[in-house]
Amino acid sequence: MKNQSPKIDQFKGITSEMSDLYERKNADYGDSFGKSFKEYGEAMPCIRLEDKLNRLKSLTIRKQSAQVNTESVEDTLMDIANYAVMSIIELRNR
Repeated sequence: MKNQSPKIDQFKGITSEMSDLYERKNADYGDSFGKSFKEYGEAMPCIRLEDKLNRLKSLTIRKQSAQVNTESVEDTLMDIANYAVMSIIELRNR
């Protein structure tokens, strides 16, 4: 594609990072997201996303620094994005 916006390149780079992160975490956790989705249904991603959104609020609105976890704002946003994609996968695979 010619005259591609630098933001499109950034988007592609970030989604590549998301994919790498998904692969690493899936290797660590197994398909726990998929298994939980099958067990608890469509409400399950809402709970995980809400947990991550609460974490994001803590880091941004409340400006709380991590006491135990070293998860950054960017890490939290990557997890939120991956949870959204993982939810779409589960919805399409039912």
